[in-house]
Amino acid sequence: MDAGSYSASSNKKQSRCPLQEQLLQRKNSRDNLDRFIPNRSAMDFDYAHYMLTEGRKGKENPAVSSPSREAYRKQLAETFNMNRTRILAFKNKPPTPVEAIPNEIASVQQNKTAKPRRYIPQTSERTLDAPDIMDDYYLNLLDWGKSNVLSIALGGTVYLWDASDGATSELVTVDEENGPVTSVKWAPDGQHIAVGLNNSEVQLWDTTANRLLRTLKGGHRSRVGALDWNNHILTTGGMDGQIINNDVRIRNPIVDTYQGHHQEVCGLKWSASGQQLASGGNDNLLHIWDRSTASSNSTTQWLHRLEDHTAAVKALAWCPFQGNLLASGGGGSDRCIKFWNTHTGACLNSIDTGSQVCSLLWNKNERELLSSHGFTQNQLTLWKYPSMVKVAELTGHTSRVLFMAQSPDGCTVASAAGDETLRFWNVFGTPEVAKPAPKANPEPFAHLNRGIR
Repeated sequence: MDAGSYSASSNKKQSRCPLQEQLLQRKNSRDNLDRFIPNRSAMDFDYAHYMLTEGRKGKENPAVSSPSREAYRKQLAETFNMNRTRILAFKNKPPTPVEAIPNEIASVQQNKTAKPRRYIPQTSERTLDAPDIMDDYYLNLLDWGKSNVLSIALGGTVYLWDASDGATSELVTVDEENGPVTSVKWAPDGQHIAVGLNNSEVQLWDTTANRLLRTLKGGHRSRVGALDWNNHILTTGGMDGQIINNDVRIRNPIVDTYQGHHQEVCGLKWSASGQQLASGGNDNLLHIWDRSTASSNSTTQWLHRLEDHTAAVKALAWCPFQGNLLASGGGGSDRCIKFWNTHTGACLNSIDTGSQVCSLLWNKNERELLSSHGFTQNQLTLWKYPSMVKVAELTGHTSRVLFMAQSPDGCTVASAAGDETLRFWNVFGTPEVAKPAPKANPEPFAHLNRGIR
């Protein structure tokens, strides 16, 4: 079990405007003046005292040094090469090395094999205020939609932040008896969004019209902290341990029910193919469910029940370049990232990260995995897969980094933490320039000679 069901800011009045950029205060010009600070540890006081007293006696009183002593000093200097100003000096230039491979060929080969190393900024490129965000490990309060709009739940209010122009709008504020908001998830079209509530209900909103479309009731008995979409199917996970597939197009939306967790479901992720669902819970269990075996008549049996984690399993991420590869992260008593073959249920690798794993994201362009963590560093860590060598560690948050979301182009990552800040990291590179599509033929086989029959 991971500490999570509390809010760090529930008793504080909202003194800051949500999603406003934090600007660093410029210091007074007097504070920026350089000053010389001597390093006493680097000073040789004994030598300085000698030069000020005994070392200068010969120069101040030349009569003391006799001609014989001066001749001995010169001979000694010549013997030990003390008169030379350069200790290491070549008398002749070294011969020019013979090149085994001409420069032209070597440069061409190097250009082909050498890949420019990607620069990863170590600080966030933007920081926004996120007052009243729930500091709760089991919730999912941040998501980035296909239309490049980021949604975040702050207390009982869902805000939308347009990444293209930085505009902020308020979608909905729920009553205290129904809230706070416990989860948000964009639909695949980037226009509709699901909002899970503390009172067990789920709302569906049209963000372009700012209109509530419908409210899903009766499926869960307590708060809904996990959501994910599979086309028109909205999957919900609750504190009651239930997982429900809702077909939002029909009057009675519940079409499938999965029962395998006996504590709160805090992680839900559908595979890219839509055939497998991964679920993680506060019971330290990870389940893999097969869509083809789902049934509305009875509870569906899991495909795999994985019990290797020793703490809550919230962080889940399907690999974009290998459909049956799943990464999962454990809570504070586990601290591990594990990799699974979801066809066989085998654990392929396990890495102890040293701290609570809160969220996981794959790089869509490189074989890399990004993880966010809690105590003690509250950092984001970029790993090279499959070696799991650390590529970078991004710090700045002062509380556990509970939520992460990825931009539609796959390059920027937003992270939200209990420190009430929302940070943006350029961790996955820069978006590629789209290549112009080739001109399509007006009709199939138009290039063939019509005279041939």
